[in-house]
Amino acid sequence: MKLEHLAMYVNDLEKTKTFFETYFEAKSNEMYHNPNTGLRSYFLSFGESGARLEIMNKPNQYARDKADLGEGYVHIAFSVGGKDKVDSLTARLKQDGYEVTSGPRTTGDGYYESCIVGIEGNLIEITE
Repeated sequence: MKLEHLAMYVNDLEKTKTFFETYFEAKSNEMYHNPNTGLRSYFLSFGESGARLEIMNKPNQYARDKADLGEGYVHIAFSVGGKDKVDSLTARLKQDGYEVTSGPRTTGDGYYESCIVGIEGNLIEITE
């Protein structure tokens, strides 16, 4: 069994797609649009792992408080292939104006990672 994909609603589909293409080497399909519901979405694929992220937008969606640490999905994590790549991508994102909330560092459970506040306030871990 494998996780097929994760999905997230976003305000700006194009800006979000460009963010993941620019920093995380995402490849996108063509936009899907359902004229009955107004839903628009892209599937973003990440390397040979088969991991996919669906980004979606539809009329009347509402924002939820991402700062709330209650139950539910909290962050998405990307393995970039080494400590030097964690360091360089974190520095690049910081230079481009994204907030680094932790790291790069080795965590108590042995991960070398950083965490940033990415596109539209979503938390993203960058691991080796």
